[in-house]
Amino acid sequence: MTEKIPPAIRTLSQLRAAEAECTRCPLYKHATQVVPGEGPQHARFMLVGEQPGDKEDLAGRPFVGPAGRILDGALADAGIPREETFVTNAVKHFKYEARGKRRLHKRPNAYEIERCKWWNDLERLLLRPQVVVALGATAARSLIGRTVTISRIRGEPIDLHDGARLVVTIHPSALLRTEDEADKRQKYRDFVADLAAAAKLLVHPAA
Repeated sequence: MTEKIPPAIRTLSQLRAAEAECTRCPLYKHATQVVPGEGPQHARFMLVGEQPGDKEDLAGRPFVGPAGRILDGALADAGIPREETFVTNAVKHFKYEARGKRRLHKRPNAYEIERCKWWNDLERLLLRPQVVVALGATAARSLIGRTVTISRIRGEPIDLHDGARLVVTIHPSALLRTEDEADKRQKYRDFVADLAAAAKLLVHPAA
C-alpha cells in the first residue's frame, strides 16, 4: 500500500483533481472522464466496486446507474446511511467495448487494477475508514493484492495492515444478471446481510 500522501493531496477535492489528470494506464484515453470516489472525508465505512459503468462515466459519479440503485436499496435495508459512506471503485475509468451505439462493460485486467491501486490507497490514507467492503472480485483483488474466490471468503472479516477491517461480498450488478426472481430475492437478502454484518464491525466512540 502507498504509505505517504503526496504534499499536494491533503483533501478529497485535491485527490479528485489529481485523479482527473491520471494517465497511469491507457483507460483514460477512451473514457469520458475519471470517476472519483464520493462521500464525506470523515466516513468510517468505505465501499469499493469494480469500475464505473456507462452511466457513471457520463455523470462522473460512482454507482448512479442500475447497480447503484440496487446498492442504495441494500444500504437502506441494512440501516447504513449512504450519505455517511464513501463509495468508490477499484478502477476509476470506464473500460468498455463498443457495440454499435452501445458501450458494453469489460472487466479490468490485472495491470489496470494494479495501476489504479495507487488512488485507492490514497483514498484510504485520507479517510482512515474502519471498515472497507469489497463489492466483487476486482475490488477484492485490489484490496488484498491477489486473486480471490468470493464464495470462500465472503462475509468473513479480514484485517488489513492499516487497521481497517475488510469484508468481501458480491457486486450488486450480479443481481442484475440473475433472471430467476426467487433466486434474485435470496441473493439480495444475502447481500443486505453482508452489508449489515460489515456495519456491525464499526467501533463507535464512547459517549
